[in-house]
Amino acid sequence: MDIGYATARDKAGWWSLWQAYLDFYNQPLPDEISDLTFGRFLDPHEPMVLLVARDGDDIVGFAALVEHRSTWARNGYVYLEDLFVAESVRGKGAGRKLIEATVDHAKSRHCERVYWVTHDHNATARALYDKVASLPGLTTYFADM
Repeated sequence: MDIGYATARDKAGWWSLWQAYLDFYNQPLPDEISDLTFGRFLDPHEPMVLLVARDGDDIVGFAALVEHRSTWARNGYVYLEDLFVAESVRGKGAGRKLIEATVDHAKSRHCERVYWVTHDHNATARALYDKVASLPGLTTYFADM
């Protein structure tokens, strides 16, 4: 399994996993938003990056990263906004490799932190996260808009 930056040819493989990810979180999106998002991943002027896990020619996982400044650091942070691995390869190291590649990306950009959030009920993902990261005890809130 190889991890690398997405290219335009990866869109179809990402798309099917993206839809499964959105279904898992019960978050339907219009196709135009998904198209816009993928375009941002490929735009060198956007602070967004898509890493993909490849098993041969198949995309079997992805990590969507957003780099941003922080009021608490000289250099930026990387927010691992989305991480998803196909059910067929779960438990085979793809998630861990995507997280490691995210950290490598952040280091290459001189970022000072990589962080992410997940739902409390996501026990499968949390089992991995508990092995590779610390849990700071923060609670996420969303403003009513």
